Amino acid sequence: MTEDARDEVDRLVAAWRAERPDLDVEPLQVLSRVSRLARHLDRARRAAFAEHDLEPWEFDVLTALRRAGKPYELSPGALLRATLVTSGTMTNRIDRLAAAGLVRRRPDPEDRRGVLVSLTDTGLGRVDAAFADLLRRERELLSGLGEEDQRTLASLLRTLLTPFDAPPDPHRPGRGHDHSDGVR
Repeated sequence: MTEDARDEVDRLVAAWRAERPDLDVEPLQVLSRVSRLARHLDRARRAAFAEHDLEPWEFDVLTALRRAGKPYELSPGALLRATLVTSGTMTNRIDRLAAAGLVRRRPDPEDRRGVLVSLTDTGLGRVDAAFADLLRRERELLSGLGEEDQRTLASLLRTLLTPFDAPPDPHRPGRGHDHSDGVR
């Protein structure tokens, strides 16, 4: 490998190998790169959202509604499950999005006590524009890889992540659902 092809993780791994030759630091080759990439992705996401006057949490709620399909509405309970926040947090988020004119509430015709939250035209336009911008930025992050490499990487990451996305196993603490990062 040429010095030009080396990245920060190569330097970090080399330093650890010199300082702690007794340890197998090979996991750093993958996971430190994933961690660094996650930071770059977070910056790209925040920039895309900010360009459309959205906070990450606003984008998460609006995309949950957008993915629901026409009429782009869900119950607050369904939004809770989609975004994994508490009931009080979701109520606050819906209030703030409604005040901004991005969503509206209406009585649920099938449940007298329930409400439905739906995208307004403004909310739909804003989330669609932010999502398109986000995808453009994500394509830029992946531009160093060809299509086949991207498919291979996606497959490898899927294999790595599948156990973490599995339903919780009461016999294996620490494994199970955590969709709080990167799920749109």
